[in-house]
Amino acid sequence: MISIFSTTKQASRNYAVALWAGFLGGNLSSFVKWGTENPMPPRTPDRAIPPAEMLQDLGFKVNEMVYQYSGHIVNWGVAGVHHLFSILFAMFYCLVAEVFPAIKLWQGAAFAILVTIGFHGVFLPVFHWAPPLWQLPFDELLSETLGHILWMWAIEVVRRDIRNRITKKPDPEFQ
Repeated sequence: MISIFSTTKQASRNYAVALWAGFLGGNLSSFVKWGTENPMPPRTPDRAIPPAEMLQDLGFKVNEMVYQYSGHIVNWGVAGVHHLFSILFAMFYCLVAEVFPAIKLWQGAAFAILVTIGFHGVFLPVFHWAPPLWQLPFDELLSETLGHILWMWAIEVVRRDIRNRITKKPDPEFQ
């Protein structure tokens, strides 16, 4: 049994492969997260999307950050923030997994729940980009939590596959 503080042997870590796996997993899982938001919209129609609020606060003209695809107006600014978030967190997760295997608890679901609490419970409310966690409707909590779990599971699947394919070895804690 691996404790939360267990670390891997330094010689069995491969940070370059972890970053590559995180980059690939982050790109793929971004679409997984977006895919969960279609059948389960993460917020009520009267609320702005937090990345739009963030970009506006940073001085960007969010309503002008658009393009058309197949007759639909798509906000590339908001989509870009979500996509970049996915890539950066995936790379972070994959790097940490090389050292602290406990981050992979429940195939990344535990980390996903922490991300949901950290972002929707602390970060977004502190900057007034979303209400505090306890004021969010159940539908939003369910959508964000399930979406983040599926998002992180996709990252973990890619991480493990890419790492094992490239290194031809099991994860560092098993070496």
